[in-house]
Parts: sequence; structure tokens; C-alpha cells
Amino acid sequence: MIRRIGLLMTGAAMGAAGAVALADPGAILAINANAASADTYRQLNLFGDVFERVRAQYVEAPDEKALIASAINGMLTSLDPHSSYMPPDDFEDMQVQTSGEFGGLGIEVTMEGDLIKVVSPIDDTPAFKAGVLAGDLITHLDGEEVMGLSLAEAVDRMRGPVDTAIKITVRREGVDDPIDIEITRAKIQIQSVKWEIMGDDIGYIRVSSFNERTTTGVREGVKKLTEEAGDKELKGFVIDLRNNPGGLLNEAVDVSDAFLNQGEIVSTRGRDEDKAQRYAAEMGDLIDGKPLIVLINGGSASASEIVAGALQDHKRATIVGTQSFGKGSVQTIVPLGANGAMRLTTARYYTPSGRSIQARGIDPDIEVKQPLPEELQGKLQARGEASLRGHLVAEDGEEEERSGSLTFVPTERDDDEQLKFALDLLHGEEVSDAFPPNPSDGVPN
Repeated sequence: MIRRIGLLMTGAAMGAAGAVALADPGAILAINANAASADTYRQLNLFGDVFERVRAQYVEAPDEKALIASAINGMLTSLDPHSSYMPPDDFEDMQVQTSGEFGGLGIEVTMEGDLIKVVSPIDDTPAFKAGVLAGDLITHLDGEEVMGLSLAEAVDRMRGPVDTAIKITVRREGVDDPIDIEITRAKIQIQSVKWEIMGDDIGYIRVSSFNERTTTGVREGVKKLTEEAGDKELKGFVIDLRNNPGGLLNEAVDVSDAFLNQGEIVSTRGRDEDKAQRYAAEMGDLIDGKPLIVLINGGSASASEIVAGALQDHKRATIVGTQSFGKGSVQTIVPLGANGAMRLTTARYYTPSGRSIQARGIDPDIEVKQPLPEELQGKLQARGEASLRGHLVAEDGEEEERSGSLTFVPTERDDDEQLKFALDLLHGEEVSDAFPPNPSDGVPN
């Protein structure tokens, strides 16, 4: 389970980056109408016996609601890293985050052993500016150990009023001594899409997450860039999905659709084959067929991989960078009334050509590795879905599971080799058989 740290303002953490879908609880809970076996009911009686013994005899009177919530969460988290129970406050938090506005530090975290692991800092947030890095392990909060805390408890301690400070202590791979980082909490307004013109004739669009505002932001970005270019027509566009952890499934579908005229975008398949869903593009390419390059790396996950896979399979874009994270599952948010909600992995998703990327990732058409600065060499490790404990395994008969690639992206544009390569491709200064792609070689529409 991955959490975004935010002070609640109005109500999915997108999961390690998860593609999230909202569903009617009755529809989900009725997926399997078959009655449980007699042995299963006996096991439920066992749970009741244990609960009563704990409630009556534990050394201190336990919080009964918390006991039940922990039991439910334990059941769900034992399935895979992305299924979990969300108490009412957490469910409200999830709704806030997918709306694109929340408060706090601006980091996405998950549990690794007894410590809190930073999945990634969110662009332009207090944590990002303070120097928190993906892969950092948080060991202390204001001097107190996080060992022994649940993820939810640690997140609660990191929340607080805007303009108040918290000191987090992190353990960073390759660094001997712990690092203390002071961060001032702030109201976080996630601008998931940013844009600018590069080299006077290339439209650059950075998509940092897939929330409710993302598709609107992409459309606005293309419009503003086109207007800014004026009579000097843009040669093409770069969509930067590096370190984008994912988000809402429908937003990934809509962003893909913005650059496709027809054909399947993604399909989702769960336990019952007859319940597979397919999402197709409608006529209308936002950039009228102009050359398109998509940047990915080891931090590009889930919804990002849906977009990259769709545009790659249809030969609409050239994918540049390194192998993506490999999260090929969809989490459905099932509301449970006043009791919050559960996030349940209900399907795998497949690219238009039928590829499952679960625990494998998307391979770029052109691999361009980002060199590490000297101080980070040998200190960062590639991590992907396949490295997560309890991950949904890759399907039999397909490629072997693989870890992802490094997530490092330099803050200085002059050092960004992946972006520079993309711009050189569009300017004709670099040549590759993979660019421009031939749509006739793509999957049938």
C-alpha cells in the first residue's frame, strides 16, 4: 500500500502507483456468488473465538473497532502490496488526493519491513524541495522511531497544520550516516501537468500523476503551446511520464485517447473472462498526427504504463528512456458505507497487443540511460513491481519477471540526457529506425 502524505482538506492514493477504478460495492461483492465452504465458516468461527479472547483477556482493554479494522487490513494486505482497507478518514484522504489538492509534505510512501519507504517525492512540494529522494527509508519522525508503527500511524504523525515543521530521519542507500531533513508542511495543490516550448519548436508536456485534472491539463497544455508557437509551427511533442506513479484509470484512458483516432487503448481482465473490459479511442488526435515521443523510466508505473503501452502498440509514439516499473494491476475502490472502503486488486490490465506488463514493465523503443552523478554512483538501486514482497506474479508462459530501472532524473536540464535525446530526435540530430514509428505496423484497429 502506498500513501500520499497530506493534511485532509476535502477526501486513491494512487497506489504504487496504482491505476484506480471506482466501483459499486454491490457489484464487486457479488462477483462470486458461490457460498463459502463449511470449512471456511469454521475458520470464521475461529476468528470470532480469538477476537473474544483478546477482547476479554488482553492485558489492556483493546479498541475493538481498531482490532477489527486491523484484521480486515491484514486479510487484504496479505493478498498483494496494493490491496488494503481504508478506514473512513483514509477513504476521505484518498478522495482528496485524486481531486489533485491536499496538504502535507508531498511524498508518496509505502511500508518496507518495519520502516517507511519513500516511493517518490511529488514535484515542487516541500519534500521535493527539501531533498527527499525516492528509495529513502524513514527511520525517525521528530526523533521518535517509526519501527512498530503501522503505515497509517506513521502517516498520521507526518500530517499537521500548514506552516508547521517536522524533522524526518532517513537512511539512504550508499550513505553511511542517517540524514536529518526538516520539512515545513504546506497546502499541496498538485499541478499534474506542466508545459513549455523547448528549442523554439518542440512542445514539452510533463505529466507527474493521473488525477481528476490530468486530461484537462494535457488538453490545455497542447492548446497553450500551439498558441504560444504562433506562426512557427511546432515540430512535435514530448510527453514526460518519468517518475509518474500512476493514478486514475479513466484519466490514463482519456490521455491516451487524446493522441489516438481509433483502436483499443487498454483492456482489463479479472477472474471471470466474461467480465473483461475494453477501452477504445474515439476519433480526434489532439496534435493532428505530429511526431510524439514519450519518456519513461523506473518510476513510471501503472497509469503511466497504460499510456506508454497504448501509444507504443499503435505506433503513435516512440517510447524513449528505460524500463518502467511493471505494475500491471487495477485496484478497485469499494465503498463500505460509514466504515470507509477497501482497495482491492480486481484485474490485470493489458496493452492493445495483449501484453501484460505485471512485474515486467514496458520496454522503451529506444533505450537511453540517464548517467548518475558521481556522488550517486553505486548508491541507487533499480526497483520495480517484481521486487515488492507479495506482488501479483507474472502470468505463466510469458516473459520472466524483471525489476524496473533507475528513477533518477536530474534537476538541471543540461544534464538530462533522456530529454536531450528526445529533442535531438525531433530535430533530426539523432536518427533511429524506431522514429518516427509507422502506424501501419501497429496493432490492428
